[in-house]
Parts: sequence; structure tokens; C-alpha cells
Amino acid sequence: MRVGAIIVAAGRGTRVGGPVPKQWRGLSGQSVAERALRAFAGHPAVSNLVFVLHPADIAGPLWPRDPAAQIVHGGATRASSVLAGLIALEGQVDVVLIHDAARPLVSTALIDQVLAALQTARAAAPAVAITDALWHGVSGLVTGTQGRDGLFRAQTPQGFWLADILAAHRAYSGDAADDVAVARAAGIEVAIVPGDEDNLKITREADFARAEQLMRRQMDIRVGNGFDVHQFVAGDHVWLCGVQIPFAQGLNGHSDSDVGMHAVTDAIYGALAAGDIGQHFPPSDPQWKGAPSHIFLTHAMQMTRDQGFTLTHVDCTLICELPKIGPHAAAMRAEMARILGIDPARVSVKATTSEKLGFTGRGEGIAAMATATLVKS
Repeated sequence: MRVGAIIVAAGRGTRVGGPVPKQWRGLSGQSVAERALRAFAGHPAVSNLVFVLHPADIAGPLWPRDPAAQIVHGGATRASSVLAGLIALEGQVDVVLIHDAARPLVSTALIDQVLAALQTARAAAPAVAITDALWHGVSGLVTGTQGRDGLFRAQTPQGFWLADILAAHRAYSGDAADDVAVARAAGIEVAIVPGDEDNLKITREADFARAEQLMRRQMDIRVGNGFDVHQFVAGDHVWLCGVQIPFAQGLNGHSDSDVGMHAVTDAIYGALAAGDIGQHFPPSDPQWKGAPSHIFLTHAMQMTRDQGFTLTHVDCTLICELPKIGPHAAAMRAEMARILGIDPARVSVKATTSEKLGFTGRGEGIAAMATATLVKS
């Protein structure tokens, strides 16, 4: 079945307070809404992604342009915003997952559970059974108790066959707490799948601190290593970490032979367990002859983002007797940071000699080794 996802981010989040709506506030380097969006963009079953935004936010700088998603204007209510997203998906998918942008920690496993339930049900949604005692209260005093049997805390993503939920929303009048309420009003049975306690909804200020704690516990940290070497040949310059350096020789290779950038690229591929440059850009393919190495590095970074990782640090060591690296190191760091899309303070470029030993010591070429750190949370 074809799967679409709608991320609803059109609310104003007034209960949290602050200068921007809660979905645009930062959470370990990404906004709340971006984390929710990336969870579905990185899921292999999701082919179509719709991002429902408040009209005032669409022209602003806060929402992420990557990963790519179809942008839809939200309405005056949550129900009208969801309906706009459903209309955008009409005819494109069979089932749809509707998710609140305020739930940034939704897991792949939970998405899988909802999709599995839709194999046999027309609608499915995650929920957590209530285990605490429940009270009624007025003015800070307990005024009664409430039985908890059969009560659940609803979560998203809530999944539906698209034709069913689209018809239900078109027939529904007014707002609704969630899409399960709209579905039930149309007579659609909704299967319950086990929810996830970590799939919290950002509602109050304290929820940001709790989300940060959960991400630290769940964090996926990858470290990759890269190594490359190129031989000196006749020429008048070398490319190193994106900087052209005048020199009495050149470097031999199929591309521009930027040994430093190649090592960093392979370190990123390594952290992703995605092979090396040669697998993605075969040297036997003539289109890469003389190609600038930033093409390879940009590809590795796109794979990083597509898989939901953030590059947090790169360390590259150039091994050679000549040319002298020190005078160019700052420019190399700046250029690498620009291509990688990270702060220069997170990029290290340094050099060492091999004390006249080996092929680098004899001045026959340049070697480079690099380490890259990726984090997913």
C-alpha cells in the first residue's frame, strides 16, 4: 500500500509561551517540528509527505526546507488543517498517517505498528492505558474520583485509509480533539495499538527538559573513519579540503584528487555503513573525471540528512612533507564547514609529516585520514 504522512504544525502553541510557537523552538539543534518531520521523511514506507503550516510561518525562516515536503496552508482549526492535508494527498496514497508536530520523539517502531494494524483495520491509533488513579478537582481540591478501566491516553500518528478519513473530515462540522474523534463520528472503527511513553507531546515548558533527557537516552551516535592517498604528478597546484594551493606538482586521480575531502567523505559514508566514494562514484565512470570533490561530500551529507543524522564534528589530518598546510588551514576549515553546513568550530584540519619515512616522507604524494561523528536522536 502507498503511504502518506501529514505533519500538522499550524497551531500557535500558546500554552507554552515564548517568542515563537512551540513547534519552532529548538530541541538539541533542531526544531520540535523538524524532528517530527524527519521521523516520517526517513521512514522507508512513507512515499508522500505533507507539512501543514500556519500561513504566517510559510514565508518565515523557521520551518525546515529539507527534507522536501509538500507545504499546505493550515486552517482556523486543527480539523480544517488536517482536511487541507488530506486533500493534498487525494489520489496519491492509499493510507495516511496524521501526526502532531508537537510530538518530536515518535519512533520508527511506533510508525511500523500503526502501519501493520492498517493491513487489517480501516483505522488504527496508538494509545497508552491509564494506570494512575483519576480525580475530579475544583479550586485545588479533590471533588471526586473517576474509574480508570478502559481509559487510554491518545497519541499520534493516527492511521487511516485515505478515502475513509477524507470523507469523514468532509462530513464533519466544527473542531475535534483528534482524527479518531472525526473517524468515530463517521462510524469508522479504530483499532488501538500500544503507544509509547516516550512519544510525549510538548505542551508545557517542562516537557522540553523531559524531551532532552529522553533524547540523550535514545541517542544513536556513529563514528566513521576515512583514509585516502594520491600520488604527485606534473602540475602547478593541488586541491586540499576545498582550497586550491599553488604548488610545483599536482595530484593524480580521477576527480580533482582532493585527498582531504575524500577522506572526510569516506568517514561520513563509513559512519552510515554506506561503503565508500568508489561505490557511489565509480572511477570507471568518465563523468567523474576531473570532477570537483565537493560533489562527493555533498552527496554524503544528503545521505546523512536523509537518514535522520546530524554531523556534529569532523577531524581531518593531512600527511605530507609539502606543501605547507599551516598557512591554508583556516581557509580549509571554513570551506569544509560551508560545504558540510556546520559551524567551523566543529571542523578540524591539521597536518603532520611522516618524519621522512614512507612514500609521503619521500615526497611522492599526500595521504589523509579523517574521523566524522554523526548523531541521531
